[in-house]
Amino acid sequence: MDYVNLVTLGICLCVGFALKYAKLFEWLGNQYIPLAMLILGTAINLMINWPDVEAQVILGGMISGLASTGFYEMLRNMLQKDGKREEKGE
Repeated sequence: MDYVNLVTLGICLCVGFALKYAKLFEWLGNQYIPLAMLILGTAINLMINWPDVEAQVILGGMISGLASTGFYEMLRNMLQKDGKREEKGE
């Protein structure tokens, strides 16, 4: 958790969601969204910490960008499971 920047994670989560569901970005396959978030997270972290750029800043951006895709998947799975339980009447 020392390397996760919540601002970077939040921005990447919103941009990743837009990439997945916006008709404008249909040309970008879902398999490339984690790569795009890795690059975006690194760029955001570099901008936030400029001019004190160290390896930890770059690593933190990469981890935060990738964590945003994992966080989205976790939320999606939790919401789908709850929805399926309601449909089955459990």
